[in-house]
Amino acid sequence: MKKKLILTAVIAVFCFTACKKKAGTESGSPPSRRPQFDIAYSGITCGAPVAVAALKGFYAEEGVDVELVSGTAFEAQQAALASGKMPVINGDFQFFPAIQNGFDIKIISGLHEGCIKVLVPNDSPIQKISDLKGKTVLVDGIGGTPMMVTAVAAGRAGLKAGIDGDIIWKPFPWDQLLQAMEKGEGDAVAVWDPFATQGERSGKYRTLIDIGKDEPFAGKNCCFMFASGKLIREEPESIAAVLRAIQKAIAWTGSHPEETAALLISSKKIASDDTEFISALIESYKYHNYHGSHSIIKAKEDALFFARELITIGYLPADLDAQKFIDETFVAIN
Repeated sequence: MKKKLILTAVIAVFCFTACKKKAGTESGSPPSRRPQFDIAYSGITCGAPVAVAALKGFYAEEGVDVELVSGTAFEAQQAALASGKMPVINGDFQFFPAIQNGFDIKIISGLHEGCIKVLVPNDSPIQKISDLKGKTVLVDGIGGTPMMVTAVAAGRAGLKAGIDGDIIWKPFPWDQLLQAMEKGEGDAVAVWDPFATQGERSGKYRTLIDIGKDEPFAGKNCCFMFASGKLIREEPESIAAVLRAIQKAIAWTGSHPEETAALLISSKKIASDDTEFISALIESYKYHNYHGSHSIIKAKEDALFFARELITIGYLPADLDAQKFIDETFVAIN
């Protein structure tokens, strides 16, 4: 009788536990799982920490699974971010017009400085920004960041810098801009790294603007981390985890430029086998200045600067309150 009672009790406990687990599952409370995200990675040095965070296991350490995806067009990236299909993207003030037009995208941190240059041929008569009046400048897209950079500098030099202003803008695919210059398609070229620094090192070009060294851009974030407003509201812990991982990667990249270059090359995350060149680019972006709480504050200040500049040159509405715009766009992630 005693054995029978014990057996009955054991069976009862087992059935209660099993039924409780089943009821929990059926009531919409599935076992917890790690958040899984796709994050766009363009394969260039200004997005290095996004890849480093994956390669060094920083995303995993923070409890999120991330797959890097490439080949996503800028417009598709904006849409994926706004809809919550991607958590974060590294980008720049090219996002500002879309945000102003209602895209649910937020700025959450800075990333680095100095990845765009404006070049002219060595024998060009163009010596200063104001000399671009009436000239053709090659860019990777109308309204893109290299065009905006050139327009900001031109506007400060007294030129009418809008799309229909004093400069003729001519777009080409970003990896064909230097070849287009060789063919005489333009008088100057505004271009991203690595092509900008490759052109500079070729000995064929002079640098008219280097946003890593020249005012008004020097010492400011040119790239930021943007996040999905939807996911910030719905999955704040996941966004915080992704940002922590990227902050770790920014710090590691800044402290280990040569190791970062070797890591990106060996993992085929960048289309180069020149460790010295990639390392020099990474070091020039001063990643070591852009992690930690102070960098978050600086990112907001720099975003406000660029918002004001884009208003001045007509890329944002003239009546836009820049301070309010950035206050509403920038989110401090805990």
